[in-house]
Amino acid sequence: MSTETVTIQKLGAQGDGIVQGADGPIYVPFALPGETVAIARVKSEGTLMSIASASPDRREPHCRHFGPDGVNGTCGGCTLQHYADAPYRAFKRQLVIDALRSKGLTPEVDDLIAAHPGERRRVVFAARKTEKDMLIGFNQAESHHIVAIEECPIASPGIMAQLPAIRAVGAALAINAEAFRISVLETLTGLDLAVDGIKGLSDKHRRSAIETVLALRGVGRVSLNGEVLVETTKPIIDFSGVQISPPSGAFTQATKAAEEAMVELVATHIGKAKRIADLFAGSGTFSLRLARIGRVHAVESEEKALAALDHAARNTQGLKPVSIERRDLFRRPLMAQELKNYDAVIFDPPRAGAEFQTKELARSVVKKIVAISCNPLTLARDLAILTEAGYRITKVTPIDQFLWTSHVEVVVALEK
Repeated sequence: MSTETVTIQKLGAQGDGIVQGADGPIYVPFALPGETVAIARVKSEGTLMSIASASPDRREPHCRHFGPDGVNGTCGGCTLQHYADAPYRAFKRQLVIDALRSKGLTPEVDDLIAAHPGERRRVVFAARKTEKDMLIGFNQAESHHIVAIEECPIASPGIMAQLPAIRAVGAALAINAEAFRISVLETLTGLDLAVDGIKGLSDKHRRSAIETVLALRGVGRVSLNGEVLVETTKPIIDFSGVQISPPSGAFTQATKAAEEAMVELVATHIGKAKRIADLFAGSGTFSLRLARIGRVHAVESEEKALAALDHAARNTQGLKPVSIERRDLFRRPLMAQELKNYDAVIFDPPRAGAEFQTKELARSVVKKIVAISCNPLTLARDLAILTEAGYRITKVTPIDQFLWTSHVEVVVALEK
């Protein structure tokens, strides 16, 4: 380890400050462009020790767990809480621009749709039982150490108000000192807790845990490793007037504000399309809303998510017909011949993107496509396939769903 003073040149894609050293780039978490800082260096990794000259864009962090002076954050949940709003948002927009340029794409990119504190309705906590306490919090960056939290400015007030109940559920289920995860979703009817990583729960321990949950208020359902332990109230989320009960631990958009922004962009682009395919449909974030516009075919590999979507569609008045298909689109994408039946296609795949499905879309005659992604790099790859086949990008909108991190959501509209 060596100690040296450096001046940060730029931010990297993960939000680390970068300075070019004699033998390659040095990455310095929590440092900002233009700052002169003292670092402890091990190879290409620099630990920020002190700031000799601070950037005018540096600000006091919102949360005590980020670090007392914004120099070295302890909680690993946020990486850019010390960055002023305007340059932070410009950084996220630039991530999208750079990803597109890497594939030779140069469309105009809209300003970032901003996220705000207190919007996160879905949070994944790290948890571990100690001799004295039940730790609920987040892992420190690059570490298995859990930072127990008392506040979290990104999480919804509803989740934070129930932190004692979440801690009680964790304590009731923990059988040893092994770490596990508690995924928390705030719904209209209470919290939905999905616990993963606990094995070997005895029947006696299970009954005791269920009794603990039944005595709590504000917790509607608790599951363990995908199995529902107790459900006092069916969790309900609202998709613009369509109410759905998602399966335990199912994917949902992290914030309702971002979800509604995405839906508005999608609906605006597809216009009055009569036949719509929603690929990687999940529990129906888009399908159930777009069914007010036209007939929707929802394709998804997760059986429980698809069943929840189907149930909601069948029990909501005023929707056009919604058909469902369970299908692994990575292994068996919808072929160009199948896609000819649709006026518009929406696809919102996992971070790996949808390369094989995109190649079939490129061969299709679908007039309008909306691509949605939380990974600008795989999105750029997929968009390049479509543009090479004659599709034109008409709108690119980055959305900040993951406040104070380097993750950014993107919605892209294309036309044949």
